[in-house]
Order: sequence, then C-alpha cells, then structure tokens
Amino acid sequence: MTSRTWYEGRSALVTGASSGIGEEFASTLAGRGSNLLLTALPEEGQRMRDIAAKLTEQHRVRVEVVPMDLASPQGPTMLCAAADALSFEPEVLVNSAGFGIGGRFTEAPLDRQLQMIRLNVIGVVALTGLYLPRMVARGDGVVVNVGSTAALQPMPYLATYAATKAFLLSFGEALWAECHAAGVRTITVCSGPVETPFHARAGDTDAAAGAKAALKRRYLTPEMVVASALDAVDKDRPRVVRRLAGAKLVYGATVLATALLSRRRRLLAIERMNHWLFTPTEGADRASALSAPR
Repeated sequence: MTSRTWYEGRSALVTGASSGIGEEFASTLAGRGSNLLLTALPEEGQRMRDIAAKLTEQHRVRVEVVPMDLASPQGPTMLCAAADALSFEPEVLVNSAGFGIGGRFTEAPLDRQLQMIRLNVIGVVALTGLYLPRMVARGDGVVVNVGSTAALQPMPYLATYAATKAFLLSFGEALWAECHAAGVRTITVCSGPVETPFHARAGDTDAAAGAKAALKRRYLTPEMVVASALDAVDKDRPRVVRRLAGAKLVYGATVLATALLSRRRRLLAIERMNHWLFTPTEGADRASALSAPR
C-alpha cells in the first residue's frame, strides 16, 4: 500500500490544474510534500502562477508551471520536453484536463466535439504513453485519470462526452491490469456532478439550472473526488465511482429498475431524462449545456 508519506519528495504532473478537480489535486499533493508541475491552457497561465506561488509558500515544495494546450497534436510531446528541460520527472501523473459539450449531437459544433476527443482521449493516451513506460522501467509510479459517471452508460445529449469518458475508463482499467504487478498503480475516478468552473461556466439550460438548484446540496466537492481517488490508489483499485453525496438509495433503485428493462427501453429512459436536463429551451444555444473547460 501507498500512504500519505509515500508522496513526500515525489514529483507530480497535474493537467487541468488551474481550477476545480485539477487544482484540488495540486493542493492535496503539495500538502503531502510532492513537488508539482502544473499545466492548463495558456490563457490560464497567470492563474496557475498564482496557485504555484501560494502552494510554494504554504508547503515549501517546488512548483513549476508550463501552460500547454493538450488538445493540440504536439501538446503532450511539447509538455514532456518542457518537463525534461526542467529536470522534472513525474512519479505521479494526474490526467485531469477535459471538457464536455451537452445537447443534441446533430446540433453541436462538430469542430468542438472533435477538439473534445483530442483532449479527453488522444491527449490522455499521448501523455500517459510518454510517462507510463518510464514508470514501469523504474517499477514505481501512479497514474490517475479523472473520469465521470457518464462513462458507465450511453448518454443521449452527452453522446460524445460520455463516450470519451467510457474510453478513459476502459483504457485505465486495462493499464491497471497490465502494470500493477510492475509496481505502477493506475486509477480511474468516475465522479458524479461536481460544483466546479466546469459547470459554473457551462451556460446551463433553464431546465438544467432548475435541476441543479434542487440537487446542489448533493453535489460532490473537488475535495471529495480527490480524497476518493487517492484512497483508491492506496488500495490499488482500478476504479472508484463517487456518486452524488447521499444518493446511494436513489442510485441503487435506478440500477435495479434499469436492470429490469430491455436495452432499448433503458436507452429511451435515459434519453427522456437527459432531454430535460441538456436540451436548451426554445431560442437558446443548443450546444451550451456543458461547454466549458474542466
């Protein structure tokens, strides 16, 4: 098992580190004594530098900042080259960068959906492919993939986003099986809704905003997600699912109900619920429901 002290003096690369779950990973790992390399989009550079200054002052750890667009074809390679130039070798890789688009697939901008695939899927595979072989060669390391409960079933009106997270879950669990005997732990954390800038900047529909107002008290916090992820790393689990706070009975009943339905009826039931949540009202932007960086 790993422990809190395992992270002391280690180096961690955190993507999507300018806010939300990525920022919380950075803060938690710094609190455990890890040195950090933070990355997010170039326009978030000042925000990351402010975070770096705060963590350095609070925890006396080394914090480097390398702004990078990981959705660009050369982004992961350029980030790895920049880290090598800084003599920064991650023993922990946190793949937290990502974004989503909600709404009807046929009405969402195709270029934006392809960009989402490049970041949520290709960027993660590329960055993991650059660092995981080094970890295996050392016989030591941790990879954390930030997924979503959207990975657990097809999601009409979140079709592409959920598919990227399903890929991430399958990819991460396969790597766990391949690499855990070599001393490298890979965990994919599938969280329910989290109140972060990913949602706050999403331009939700009236229906979704009303639903969120009713459910807000049950939303997860970034702290909950990070704590669940690191606990799963300690226990060498391939995945952890963290659902809405206090919703175990609701989810249990939903699982039981959907298990009794045919595949067709299950998909149609999900479609009706998501239509209400993610389809904008008349005259609204139909691609706005979840269109924001994570």
